[in-house]
Amino acid sequence: MNNFPLKDMPTSGYFTKALYLDPQFIVTAPEMPITGDLLRTIHEWGFTELFSDGEPCENYTVETEEKTGKETAKSDPSTIGDLDKIQQADAFYISFQKYVKTLFAFLPIKNELDFNPVAEKIKTVCDYVRDNRRFLMRTQSLTNPAQEENQLVTHTTRSTIIALIIGTNLKLQPYRLIELGVAALFHEAGMIKLPQENYTSKRVLSEQERKLLYAHPILGFNLLKSFDFPLVICLGALEHHERENGTGYPQRKTGDKISLYAKIIAVACSYEAILSSRSYKDAKDGHTGILELLKNEGKQYDDTIVRALVYSVSLYPIGLYVLLSNGKKGQVVDVNPENPRFPIVEIFGELMPNGKNKAVQTSADDCSIVRPLTPAEI
Repeated sequence: MNNFPLKDMPTSGYFTKALYLDPQFIVTAPEMPITGDLLRTIHEWGFTELFSDGEPCENYTVETEEKTGKETAKSDPSTIGDLDKIQQADAFYISFQKYVKTLFAFLPIKNELDFNPVAEKIKTVCDYVRDNRRFLMRTQSLTNPAQEENQLVTHTTRSTIIALIIGTNLKLQPYRLIELGVAALFHEAGMIKLPQENYTSKRVLSEQERKLLYAHPILGFNLLKSFDFPLVICLGALEHHERENGTGYPQRKTGDKISLYAKIIAVACSYEAILSSRSYKDAKDGHTGILELLKNEGKQYDDTIVRALVYSVSLYPIGLYVLLSNGKKGQVVDVNPENPRFPIVEIFGELMPNGKNKAVQTSADDCSIVRPLTPAEI
C-alpha cells in the first residue's frame, strides 16, 4: 500500500481504489469524491498522510470484468447518499478512540493530567456529536458488537459518545456538556489502577478481586481529585455505579442524592455494555438494549435519562437493520421526534429519482418495523 502526504492530496477528484486513514480504516471508497472539508478534518485530527493501492484521478470510473471483455461504468456521486458522512464519522470515531487509548496508556506512566486540554478535546467531540449524531450511530464502530480487545478503551469511547447524545437531548448548556463528556471519559479511570485480568478474566474472581473491582469508582474519584478536576466531574466517576433504588455501589446512594452526570453515565455505559460481548455474555442488538433499559427492573435508572436516550436514538436505534411489515428490509437512519416507536428507515435496494436511497417514515397504519434482522439476514 502506497502512502500519500495529506498536503499533496487533491481537493477534488477520486482515487481508483479505497483510500485509508491507516492500514485498516477506510476514509473513502472509489466512488466517493475527495473533498476539501474531509482533508481539513483529517488534518485537524493530526494525520499527515493517507494510504491506498490506487492512484488519484479526475473522474470516477470502475472497470467490471465480463465474459465478453471489459466495460467502464460511471457513477454519479449523488447516488452515494450518506455514505461519505458515515465514513467521516467512522474516521472521527477511530481518531477519538486512539486519543482515549493514548491517554489511558500514558496516564499511569506520566502520573499527570491537565484538565484544560482534555476539556478542549471533549469540546470538539461535543460539537461533532451534536452535528453528526445520526451518522455516528450508523458507523460500524457503534453498531457492531464491541470485542474484548481493548475493552476498557472501547467501552469508554462508546459510552462517552452515548452520554453526550443523551446530554444533548436534555439540552444541557455547552459547558455542562463538556463537564459530562470529561466525566464520561474518566468514569472508569479507576480501572487503570487495577490488574487488567480483574475486569477481563473469564474465570470466577476471588473475594479479594471482587472487592478491588468494586473499589474502582473510589480509585477514579481520588485520581481525578488529585489532578484538581472539578468536583462535579469527580462525582460523575465516583457515582456512575450508584442506582436509583440504592442497590449500586460504592455508597448505595439513592435518587436525588446521585449527581446528574453519574445518572447519565449510568444509562450510557449500561446501554453500551448490553451491546458489547464480554467473556461472560454475548452482545445484544440495540432494540433489545433499549427494551431492557425501558423495563428498568427494580427502578435502577432515572426515567428521565432513559427517556432521553430513547428519544435520541429511537426504540429501534439508529443503525439497526430491520424487517418491515411490507416484507422489505432496511436500516434505521433517523429518529421520529414525535414518536420514538416509528423511526425513519432507509430501504435496501430502492432509489429515489435523484439516485439517493429511499427512506420511509414508519407508522402504525402504513409501514411498521416487525423486528431487528439477524446478522445472517442482513
